[in-house]
Amino acid sequence: MTTSTSHLSSESILLDLGQQIGLDLSAHNATIKGQDPVVPSTHRIGDACAAALALAGTAVSQVAHARGSVLDTISISVDEAIMQLTAAFYTKVNGVALLRLFEDPKLFHNSDFYPTNDGRHLFLLLTYPRLRDAACQVLQCPPEKKDFAKSIAQWNAFELEEAINAAHGCGIALRTREEWRQHPQGKALLEQSLISVTKIGESEPVPLKPLSQPDTAKDNASQPLEGIRVLDNGHVIAAPIVSRLAAEFGADVLHISSPDYPDSAAMLNETGLGKLNAFCDLNEESGRQGFANVLKDADIYVCNYRSLERKGYSADELAKIKPGIIFVDITAWGRVGPWATRGGFDQLACTATGFSAEEGGFDHPRLPPTYLLNDYLAGILGFAGALSALLRRAKEGGSYVVSLNLASVVMWVQDLGSFESKEVEHLSPIDHNVAAEKLDHVSGPNGHTSYLGVRIGFEHIKPYFKRGAQPAGAVPLSWSQFQ
Repeated sequence: MTTSTSHLSSESILLDLGQQIGLDLSAHNATIKGQDPVVPSTHRIGDACAAALALAGTAVSQVAHARGSVLDTISISVDEAIMQLTAAFYTKVNGVALLRLFEDPKLFHNSDFYPTNDGRHLFLLLTYPRLRDAACQVLQCPPEKKDFAKSIAQWNAFELEEAINAAHGCGIALRTREEWRQHPQGKALLEQSLISVTKIGESEPVPLKPLSQPDTAKDNASQPLEGIRVLDNGHVIAAPIVSRLAAEFGADVLHISSPDYPDSAAMLNETGLGKLNAFCDLNEESGRQGFANVLKDADIYVCNYRSLERKGYSADELAKIKPGIIFVDITAWGRVGPWATRGGFDQLACTATGFSAEEGGFDHPRLPPTYLLNDYLAGILGFAGALSALLRRAKEGGSYVVSLNLASVVMWVQDLGSFESKEVEHLSPIDHNVAAEKLDHVSGPNGHTSYLGVRIGFEHIKPYFKRGAQPAGAVPLSWSQFQ
């Protein structure tokens, strides 16, 4: 990854992404309309997301074409790419906004930048109750915003960062871009590409089966990923977005989670659309056997849990269980460097890399106007990488790892170039009402869900979900539920 201040065109960004994942874009039919800045961000977040969506759309079209359908024409709008990054804010269940469905809404609202006693800020993330408990243990305070602020103000930012991490919580000290890229973890990531698709083992080719109805003009036209099985072992956003996109294009997606650490019910209504949901406890022998059984029949496995290797499921071990598996491995900080085993989330990656200091200034750090950034970008890019591996496996066989991390995604966005604050401060903030007429609808066990579908325009392909989201553990751990 190299640092650049020049503004590459959207076409150049797309071609570079295609090269990174090994997808041939020489005959692509993707057009990107518009350009940044369209929202008050000093970074090219719209251009970045538009290029990622164009890559994903091209990969979908190529898979459909390989299965007997036409090579589709794709159109992406930078304005709608911005909407994609804010998708969670549009989702409603029976008319109730997602943010009102969190078990403890304070976990979201109290996650914020807090000043420290050394002139910095620390972003404290409290998404899960266990993260809140870890923070309260370290800070010795009640779980109220004013109490967090008072306690954090007494700490040095870097010392608190380490203390919270040692307690298995999540808090990151604000850094500048220069500080991050001189940090051992930042240096390690500068030596890596944004995303890689690596062959890790040999197996027989798995040709893509012809679609049951490849004629896109027919009412019963097949979706491009018909019959592809995706095992989703992800939580919160990045990894589940990979599999949510797969479901939106017709894949059979089985989401698994531990009964001890289920994902938030609110987030399952956003990321669980189109999926079936089963429990799987890898600490129990029955759970390990059940996991092996479903993995053997999966085409793609998606995970963003750090404990997988500690439980004996490295990429190589997964390939032994299922030769030909495509493993989408999403981490916060990458697999190498001193932070390789450290937990992290979207907001923390923005804080550590200098992105937030650039958005609002070092004294007034901000997240992007979309609030979320690298979670959705990593999900979209990981999905495209998985389809590239699927096409490659069909020709030459093999098991593959699609690797990317949240911090590198932010660094990539930074390297696309930036704007001066005076160039963007006049732009209007995001109006969430604009997307109201663009929402789609699906029903499921949780009720009627309105949601923002993938913002890729196709001439023929029609993305949609076959089912609404399910509660955690709603079905047995088996692919038979899809038959």
